[in-house]
Amino acid sequence: MPEPTKKEENEVPTPAPAPPPEEPNKEKEAGTAPPKDEEEVFPPNALPPGLCSRALERKDSEWSLGESPATEDQEKQNANSQLSTLFVEKPQTGRVKVGENISFIAKVKAEDLLRKPTVKWFKGKWMDLASKAGKHLQLKETFERQSRVYTFEMQIIKAKENYGGNYRCEVTYKDKFDSCSFDLEVHESTGTTPNIDIRSAFKRSGEGQEDAGELDFSGLLKRREVKQQEEEPEIDVWDLLKNANPNEYEKIAFQYGITDLRGMLKRLKRMRRVEKKSAAFAKILDPAYQIDKGGRVRFVVELADPKLEVKWYKNGQEIRPSTKTIIYLINSLQSYEKIGKTYPALPAIHFAKKKPPIMVTKQLEDTNAYCGEKVELECEVSEDDANVKWFKNGEEIIPGPKSRYKVKVEGKKHILIIEGATKADSAEYSVMTTGGQSCAKLSVDLRPLKILTPLTDQTVKVGKEICLKCEISENISGKWTKNGLPVQESDRLKVVHKGRIHKLVIDSALIEDEGDYVFAPDAYSITLPAKVHVIDPPKINLDGLDADNTVTVIAGNKLRLEIPISGEPPPKVIWSRADKAIMEGNSRIRAESYPDSSSLIIDAAERDDSGVYNINLKNEAGEAHASIRIKVVDIPDPPVAPSVTDVGDDWCIMNWEPPVYDGGSPILGYFIERKKKQSSRWMRLNFDLCKETTFEPKKMIEGVAYEVRIFAVNAIGISKPSMPSKPFVPLAVTSPPTLLAVDSVTDTTVTMKWRPPDQIGAAGLDGYVLEYCFEGSTSAKQSDENGEAAYDLPAENWITANTDLIDKTKFTITGLPTDAKIFVRVKAVNAAGASEPKYYSQPILVKEIIEPPKIRIPRHLKQTYIRRVGEAVNLVIPFQGKPRPELTWKKDGAEIDKNQINIRNSETDTIIFIRKAERSHSGKYDLQVKVEKFEENASIDIQIVDRPGPPQVVKIEDVWGENVALSWTPPKDDGNAAITGYTIQKADKKSMEWFTVIEHYHRTNATITELVIGNEYYFRVFAENMCGLSEDATMTKESAVIAKDGKVYKNPVYEDFDFTEAPMFTQPLVNTYAIAGYNATLNCSVRGNPKPKITWMKNKVAIVDDPRYRMFSNQGVCTLEIRKPSPYDGGTYCCKAVNDLGTVEIECKLEVKGGLSFCRLLLQGVPPNIIDSYLRDLQSSNPEDY
Repeated sequence: MPEPTKKEENEVPTPAPAPPPEEPNKEKEAGTAPPKDEEEVFPPNALPPGLCSRALERKDSEWSLGESPATEDQEKQNANSQLSTLFVEKPQTGRVKVGENISFIAKVKAEDLLRKPTVKWFKGKWMDLASKAGKHLQLKETFERQSRVYTFEMQIIKAKENYGGNYRCEVTYKDKFDSCSFDLEVHESTGTTPNIDIRSAFKRSGEGQEDAGELDFSGLLKRREVKQQEEEPEIDVWDLLKNANPNEYEKIAFQYGITDLRGMLKRLKRMRRVEKKSAAFAKILDPAYQIDKGGRVRFVVELADPKLEVKWYKNGQEIRPSTKTIIYLINSLQSYEKIGKTYPALPAIHFAKKKPPIMVTKQLEDTNAYCGEKVELECEVSEDDANVKWFKNGEEIIPGPKSRYKVKVEGKKHILIIEGATKADSAEYSVMTTGGQSCAKLSVDLRPLKILTPLTDQTVKVGKEICLKCEISENISGKWTKNGLPVQESDRLKVVHKGRIHKLVIDSALIEDEGDYVFAPDAYSITLPAKVHVIDPPKINLDGLDADNTVTVIAGNKLRLEIPISGEPPPKVIWSRADKAIMEGNSRIRAESYPDSSSLIIDAAERDDSGVYNINLKNEAGEAHASIRIKVVDIPDPPVAPSVTDVGDDWCIMNWEPPVYDGGSPILGYFIERKKKQSSRWMRLNFDLCKETTFEPKKMIEGVAYEVRIFAVNAIGISKPSMPSKPFVPLAVTSPPTLLAVDSVTDTTVTMKWRPPDQIGAAGLDGYVLEYCFEGSTSAKQSDENGEAAYDLPAENWITANTDLIDKTKFTITGLPTDAKIFVRVKAVNAAGASEPKYYSQPILVKEIIEPPKIRIPRHLKQTYIRRVGEAVNLVIPFQGKPRPELTWKKDGAEIDKNQINIRNSETDTIIFIRKAERSHSGKYDLQVKVEKFEENASIDIQIVDRPGPPQVVKIEDVWGENVALSWTPPKDDGNAAITGYTIQKADKKSMEWFTVIEHYHRTNATITELVIGNEYYFRVFAENMCGLSEDATMTKESAVIAKDGKVYKNPVYEDFDFTEAPMFTQPLVNTYAIAGYNATLNCSVRGNPKPKITWMKNKVAIVDDPRYRMFSNQGVCTLEIRKPSPYDGGTYCCKAVNDLGTVEIECKLEVKGGLSFCRLLLQGVPPNIIDSYLRDLQSSNPEDY
């Protein structure tokens, strides 16, 4: 229990009880009394007289004697409600169990606030909870836009016992301030009391903190959540420590996990003190008692002298016998029995002279009264004229002449009289004697007040009169409040009180008059509320706009159109466009509403935002409508790409169309820019706006490609540039095409070919147009001196053969009648237009001409065509002939099997295709091309080769020393190719691992040397051709044993080998082309022994001492070099090799192509046969040039 305050000491002058004996005080100093933290709330009957109502008071609250706690709370709340200017809803006192969550909510009306108010939460007087927010405390705030109310919430998570106490919420806004206090009570959660491990009490309560090292007794004594220990200690550590040697303290503490040695030693020191025996008591009370609530406890002491008088005290106050307390003496045993809850209080013993106790025979009774009445409280005691004390709420009542309290005694009857009772007299009164006490409650209330006519809610328009009227049963005054604040009278506001009628009259109602009005009669807790709602029709103020309510904004800018509005209650604002509402939010087009205005916001205005926007206001008093036109202006769209209609040497004419969208403002003119096609730098051509849509740029460089573009200009600015025009070149047309000739003629078509113009120019060449007309449609003049015929044909008589420009120099005119004659001309076209036409010199007869067939064998097919087995064979052989010739293929004189060999023919070539070649496909292939009675034949040799088979037999001819002589016979199957060599390998008979001894060996016998003496060897031989080694090898049937020293070596007898050989060409001469003016060479290779003599001949005539020829011979390779040949050097060349054993000759044809054109075409990769055909046609069309 907390100690009495100074106020209690001054107002309660009761004599202090006799001091307790000295020995119990010493025992209390010795630590036998429990600590103050273990004190609990006592039941009312166990307290001193008059303290019944304060039994459940909190330890941290201080109330003055004679005042009720409930009355203070009520007055505090009333004071808060009267002073509250900002709070709409205040946080209320709450209760919570340990470990549960609780929230406190405060609401602030933001209708009259321009910005968010500042809210702070406190615990006690000064602790700001904003710094404590975390795991167990969270502060939140929200804002409701519709009701314009700020909500502030404080949430306590998993409450603890020490969270209980007084809290305060403060809200401030500029010069306004409001606060509210509330309490939080934290109750212990239901459940069993956790078991406590004594060792956990002596562990450090904190590491690195101020209280580190102190014993955490409060954690054991307070009822908090403590985790259940897995195992209860089976051994009492204190018994061990009491009986142990001090040298073993540290060992025992370490064994049982005690870390706070200093606290343990302090505790042990107090326990080891020897208790002094009392001279008055033979047996004293135990240090502490424990009992369940509602049970019975008995305190027993044994006196040394049974004649002594014993008094029992609790917390320094004497305990009197009552219905729940019995004190009796049995011989020398003095007993104090308590029915109810047990408290750890140690009664002290006092010695006094024994007197008979005075008992209360008639108890006080609870009494109810009204204010102003006389109240009498009556009781009876066991003796007449006994000394009786009266108490009010625990404070002694002292009667006197100035006191309102009077005591009347009639024998055993004692009466307490209160004249003119008031509400302050409501309390708990008690009477106390030496042998008992009695308590009773007095309740003084006001007379019931009846409401005859209550206040009614009113809704009035601005400017009308407001009259609030009520009637009550009593003629008493009262107070009028508005929104919790007192109402002040003025010229416009009058308060009228006539008897039981109360009026509040307001002239010319204003918006500010709206609110909650309350009439509270004095001295009564009854209130009469009424709500006054002042309404005003909505109005829209468009004075700041133009006459036609048009608002202009530039595209890309932000538009914030704020329209002042008025009305009460604040009207609901709806913006719309084309019957589609514009909502509030974060969209690009949105609305924002305020009490006195509404705004239409358009972020980054676009051209599509133009239109009529409607604003509608509506409230209880009426509606208002208005329309506003928003015009978004922007720079115009870029014009369409201009077109260049005419081009000159240094000028052009360009046209364009105005932009589709002018940006909402008329087009003022155009800017024109020009640049070179390959450049990125644009140059403006006009500095004054061009009003027309036609412009003529000048001073351009001839032969350079240009592009032009356009800018449109209005009052807002310059548009983006148009797309560039198509590139154009300010140049004249090209010269006419050259060498127009007939390529081929059929019964319905004519194919013409020509050469490009001699002078194309820097503008390039876009293509050609081929035109024709029929003979007889006009008269032709004679050809001029240059062979060009002049025609008087009008343009409409010429028929265009190709609808689109062609970039090739060859075209076929189709759909012509047979036997008709046509004239043909061709034009070159570029950006400047069409050139002068090139005419064919004479009419062309539309009738097919027979052309004898001719086969043009490619150079690589004039020799044997070699492929490996499995490879693909794809040969293309071009040919000529008209009409389309007939082709026939044969192999070795027989028809070709088309299932194995594919033949595909076209008008100009034939293809022989073999997907996977086999050796059976080898042979001579004959091609026959036939056109009517003309025919031409050609042959192609195809050789399909494969790896050879192994040699037939391998023999060991002789063994001597470290040498072995081998011989073998060539394989039966050479793989359809000549054997190029052999590979010999050896293997030791013990390991049979093969090692290569000789590779690429050409002969059929060999000597293997450097063999290891004493080993036995086997040998094998692989055959090799151009495809590689044979798959298998032939091994010797017998082994060769290399004998050790001592064996007689017999030298073999060898016959001389004949190395003579007749001359033979291993690489023949090949038919070839030569270019006039460039050196040409003929090559072949020859073998022979003795070395043959080489002679070169041309057309069967030996070439001797001719400076135009040079002859070389190196390692059997013979070369004839012809220096800068001319067409005259073409012919048949022969190489002749002669030695003693014979003569051999080989021939080839050399064709010399003359002129620079042939060389240039050949370097460009054109096949020689096509070049030859072109030159032949060129010679036939212009014979005098050759």
